[in-house]
Amino acid sequence: MKPEKKKVTGYDKYIDWKIFSIPVALLLILLFIPTPNGMKDVGMEYQIGTQKVNNFISQQLFQKDSSDSDQWQVLTTQIMEQNMQIGALSKDRFLKRDAKWCKKYNIPTDKANFERATTYIKEQVPEETYLTTMKAAMELRKDGLKYENLNDSDKKAADKGAWHIKVSVAMGAFVVLCFLTECIPLPAVSFCIGLIVVSTGVISYSDVAMLYWSDACWFIMGSLMFAAAFVKTGVDKRVCLMMFKRLAVPNTKWITLIFFLIIAPLAAFISDHALAAMFLPIGMLLYQNSLTDEVPEDMELAKLLMISIAMACNIGGPGAPSGGARNVIMMTYLSDMFGVDIGYFQWVTYCFPFLIAMIPVSWFIVNMRFRPKIVDLTPAMNHLQREIGKMGSWNSKQIWALIIFIVMVFGWFTEKAFFQLGIYPVRMGIGTIAVAGAMAYIIAGVVNWRDYQEKVDWGVVWLYAGAMIFGRVLDKTGAAYWLARTVIEVLAPFGMDSGIPLMAVSNGLTAILTNLMADGPAAASVGPITLNMAGMVHPGSTYLPFMAMATAISSSFAYCLIIGTPPNAIVYASGYLEPKDYLRAGLPLFFAANVVLLLLTGVYWTFRGFGTMPGF
Repeated sequence: MKPEKKKVTGYDKYIDWKIFSIPVALLLILLFIPTPNGMKDVGMEYQIGTQKVNNFISQQLFQKDSSDSDQWQVLTTQIMEQNMQIGALSKDRFLKRDAKWCKKYNIPTDKANFERATTYIKEQVPEETYLTTMKAAMELRKDGLKYENLNDSDKKAADKGAWHIKVSVAMGAFVVLCFLTECIPLPAVSFCIGLIVVSTGVISYSDVAMLYWSDACWFIMGSLMFAAAFVKTGVDKRVCLMMFKRLAVPNTKWITLIFFLIIAPLAAFISDHALAAMFLPIGMLLYQNSLTDEVPEDMELAKLLMISIAMACNIGGPGAPSGGARNVIMMTYLSDMFGVDIGYFQWVTYCFPFLIAMIPVSWFIVNMRFRPKIVDLTPAMNHLQREIGKMGSWNSKQIWALIIFIVMVFGWFTEKAFFQLGIYPVRMGIGTIAVAGAMAYIIAGVVNWRDYQEKVDWGVVWLYAGAMIFGRVLDKTGAAYWLARTVIEVLAPFGMDSGIPLMAVSNGLTAILTNLMADGPAAASVGPITLNMAGMVHPGSTYLPFMAMATAISSSFAYCLIIGTPPNAIVYASGYLEPKDYLRAGLPLFFAANVVLLLLTGVYWTFRGFGTMPGF
């Protein structure tokens, strides 16, 4: 077999100024055009809305401004204001809050003040008064604040918020064009993001460096490190042979089908990051051992294997609440806003059929979009068999590599649950565990630092770090909220503000946003808007839980960009993929997934109903 020469896509290119001038020009145009009134409204809501609402609630309950209130009174108004933001307007929802909930929303509290606030609402504020106050506060935040009525200080804050939104939208256009055209090395786009947000005043220079690192970035870094250890020790070969040796005809269609059948269901219950990292060396190994003197390179085969792994990870998440933060976010919103609870098993019975339907659809699409020259992988299996025969029995480095990997995977699966049960004293996070595993390989003598230096694609780590800043800016500035609200407002006059049409709009919008930011923030941005609309047009009906589940599912449709999901970024580290390859498979998958979701809603969910709730 001729040694396979790895292709590093894009990293050897220099900047193409002719093409790069287009995203730069678009960025500047969007920055200097007049600010739309909708941006000013959202900027005003994000910058001064919370303060105005807190003051209003404080005046209604305590007859004084929040600045003059006692600590327990300030806490009361903060809890009510946060409840209002997520649409939880009833007194009952306030009484169900606890210190953990306050911590989640960065509301400072202590036991004494929390108990006093809860007691006051429970005993001194009638249900009708509480609900009237909350509705009035929501009306104030959404429609009562008028830009022209603000004082100079508040106008300045509102203008600053609108500028931040405009920067975020302009940056989004710049980043997407850079990714699609590859006019500049992709890791460099990550640093452009940081430069844009600092130079425009969205983030301070002292904060931007810290934002480049997150648990997800640590996970990708640690995952690529342990993949390097697997490859060096040969454990990837043993695992690959165990998976596929029983195939009578190990061709590409059967191999990719096994990827989908194994990875997608597992992604409903365990981290898709972990699955992508686990299968990346297996996919690379299959490709490298399939090349021959007659066919020394077959990039379509490499792309098929890599894309199959990524897409199998992406379609699996909606199958169970544990498949992603987006699922839990929408379950929480539904419970908080309307008191409708979806149980874990109940979610599985409604949403796992989406996964089942998408496995054959996704498998068919990726095999149609990528047509390799090499379709029979029998030579690869035979070569692996010979390689493993040369290795002999398991050696100490392979054993240590496998033991550390098993411990690491166990940590990924259990760290959250064990922390909640009190078994772990601190929350580790999957990124910390991945890096701990990578360090364990060095301590055990499995690898040295040179292995990580040469075999880890550090560009992918920086690429995803920049993507995390991008997503956070879209979320925190209100740009994602502005986009969601604008689209829904535009489409409402066309009769797309209720029923299946509204759900189609919501699903499509969420799916677009989730390609630009993490799935959790995408669901968090769109969810309150669509659930509030659902509550207005189809109150008390099955439409409410259906909208919650559909929003969660559509926030997993990040098939089109490298930065869409960690699995997309992890398989890009193979060096075999280009940004356009995600579009080749991602665009048809994007539309197919939206169609499957609407069919699931209109047929299976509607026929089944939801408990005793009336249909819509």
